[in-house]
Amino acid sequence: MTLFSKIINGEIPSFKCAENEHFYAFLDISPVRRGHTLVVPKREVDYFFDLKDEELAEMIVFAKKVARAIKDVFPCRKVGMAVLGLEVNHAHVHLIPLENEGDMDFHKPKLQLTNAEMSSIADKILIAYTAEE
Repeated sequence: MTLFSKIINGEIPSFKCAENEHFYAFLDISPVRRGHTLVVPKREVDYFFDLKDEELAEMIVFAKKVARAIKDVFPCRKVGMAVLGLEVNHAHVHLIPLENEGDMDFHKPKLQLTNAEMSSIADKILIAYTAEE
């Protein structure tokens, strides 16, 4: 069982931003920007491009709704999406509010946010996501 499956199952706490039957979105615990969110399928699949075509399409539509919620909470030029997937063997995308392309730099120092800050951010994104529905 992957780290993300344990998060989805509630075995490891997370800051949930959105959820439906097939996907789960939560804040990255080492964000490069406030609002940095991970979107994962609930079904364990190691590699993003090993998802079934239907799953991939559904995941992008789910991520689009989450990105809109992030943009509502963190007004920005765009919300960027990155597919990396080397650090956890569970397909996922990163959604990051962007003002410039440097905001998507995963090598820069990560933000150190308190649990209260993370909880507040996740709650705001979840409210905005729910309003999208």
